[in-house]
Amino acid sequence: MLRNDPIHVMPTGTATSAAMSVKGSHITQLIDQVSTIIVGKREQVTLSVICLLASGHLLIEDVPGVGKTTLSHALSRSLGLSFSRIQFTSDLLPSDLIGVSVYERQKEAFVFHPGPVFAQVLLADEINRAGPRTQSALLEAMEERQVSVEGETRPLPSPFFVIATQNPSEQLGTHPLPESQLDRFAMRLSLGYPDPTAERSLLTGVDRRSAMISLQPVMTPGQWQQWQTRVDEIHVADSLIDYLQALITATRDGRWFALGLSPRAGLSLLKLARARALVLGRQHVSPEDIQALWIPAVAHRLMPLPQSGRSAAAQARALLEATSVP
Repeated sequence: MLRNDPIHVMPTGTATSAAMSVKGSHITQLIDQVSTIIVGKREQVTLSVICLLASGHLLIEDVPGVGKTTLSHALSRSLGLSFSRIQFTSDLLPSDLIGVSVYERQKEAFVFHPGPVFAQVLLADEINRAGPRTQSALLEAMEERQVSVEGETRPLPSPFFVIATQNPSEQLGTHPLPESQLDRFAMRLSLGYPDPTAERSLLTGVDRRSAMISLQPVMTPGQWQQWQTRVDEIHVADSLIDYLQALITATRDGRWFALGLSPRAGLSLLKLARARALVLGRQHVSPEDIQALWIPAVAHRLMPLPQSGRSAAAQARALLEATSVP
């Protein structure tokens, strides 16, 4: 799917215009800094920032070696958040992710040793190489920002994001993510190969890993949470809600998809639209925000009808174009 039908946004706005609208802000500095590491992918960087600004989890799907892990690390360093990475493999156990209690003789008691999930940014690398049991261990963490271990509920740090990477499903050793887990990702992106100019910069410039070591936070975690609070203050008109509801309802009527959007998906898309409006410097959501985010926000949640002969992204784009704008 990735090679023939790349994931991209509708051409209703660009990352460049978004950055210019908030010139001088922390958000601009964040996008600028991460774009020095992920060269030639400013649009994807901006979408990633929008996703995290909306408190959403991000799924990056692409072939190996195009910068998925590097993007995750650059975002966490630039935000000054604690970062943890775990490589998902076929033999990974839920306890490897969440943690385990170990008996300590000196204390004469079991002591819980937290796993990698207890970080503000968790990079779940190649998430679809692990089995369903381990993938499901993330569900509570992603939805509730907490984990239940040995009968005790333990809160996760705030803010908490999961940035997961996955390889194309046709590659060896991969497992499809269950629908319940896909629905917990606010957005799915694809970086794709760099254009010739960006690739030449990668080949002749400073090593990106070395450059990332020198990255400094552009804001404190407290400042980032203030930006997240501002997202909920963005106004949404009733006519915009009608438009969003018409799109969601159309995915469920059986004409376009075998599996439509959940209420969680609608709420997530609305919050993403608010975050995009904020990045663009507006105090209200417009139809263009919904349109620009529609494919990355919903395509991974949808199951097209077999007879359609289209991918979920292509079918979602057709539905969007067939729905009248208020």
